[in-house]
Amino acid sequence: MAVAQRKIGLTTTVPVEIIYAAGCIPVDLNNVFITSPHPQQLVEEAELAGYPRNVCAWIKGIYSTVRQNKEIKAVIAVTQGDCSNTHALMETLELAGIEVIPFAFPFDRDYDLLKLQMEKLMERLGTTWREVLAVRRRLHGIRQKVWKIDELTWREGLVSGRDNHLYQVNCSDFKGDPDAYEKEVDEFLAALAAAPPRPAGLRLGYIGVPPIMDDLYDYLEERGARVVFNETQRQFTMPFETEDFVEQYRLYTYPYGIFYRLEDIRREIEKRNLDGIIHYAQSFCFRQIEDLIVRERIRLPVLTLEGDRPNRLDARTRMRIDAFLEIIK
Repeated sequence: MAVAQRKIGLTTTVPVEIIYAAGCIPVDLNNVFITSPHPQQLVEEAELAGYPRNVCAWIKGIYSTVRQNKEIKAVIAVTQGDCSNTHALMETLELAGIEVIPFAFPFDRDYDLLKLQMEKLMERLGTTWREVLAVRRRLHGIRQKVWKIDELTWREGLVSGRDNHLYQVNCSDFKGDPDAYEKEVDEFLAALAAAPPRPAGLRLGYIGVPPIMDDLYDYLEERGARVVFNETQRQFTMPFETEDFVEQYRLYTYPYGIFYRLEDIRREIEKRNLDGIIHYAQSFCFRQIEDLIVRERIRLPVLTLEGDRPNRLDARTRMRIDAFLEIIK
């Protein structure tokens, strides 16, 4: 009888190659939470357990997701380079008997410190550089195919903003099964061969964490606009040509501060010929403060959207989107 592989939860993207090399299955808890049948209920369950109302819904959703999923006995929590509330999340999960494994992205992108964090994680999970680099070569091939989906989004107009978002965001854990995920990507690319270009319209960039509302991309397309750049989701695909595993996660922009992220955003604005930017800021998140820097440094119309709980766009947000698109037009 085959022994079940150990499942390890992730609070955000980490060097997933190490987890696979250790013979474990990574589970991006954000994706499990937001795609659950009743994500709102998961938020409410965390509040019933004692989480405050004015705490990010993603944190509450992750907490309840772990508590409900009995197969997840350990969680890798990013203590530097992600949400500051992760520290308290770690403590409440530990209180519930979950093994918590810390991982930190150095604020200054220091190569040696990042390498040390990777080696500590390898030691904790029981794997080696040789095994990790072999997995990296395997995952790189899948990532290159997802890069193609992104290129067909902004260059050819064949992919919707929503599909662009979904295929890139799932590169955080490859849905726990790289072979099955690669097959899904291959089938999607094959179907695009006969697909007509989508209607031309306003070309938008989406920056910030993935949205907690599930109909944003569809609503934009209904209004004649398409997202052809998903900033953070694209970063999950590690869109860098480097042979150095440590450097790959140094180039990954999400954990390293707004000014480093803006370098990537400005390059993509020019390359993709964007007309405007939607900056998504999660309620009760420190990243809301960064919006003033975004507006100062990006020379395009910027619409800042705030989301709280899993839901559809409310009437006020739809009106703001409509007005924003009219201004660009």
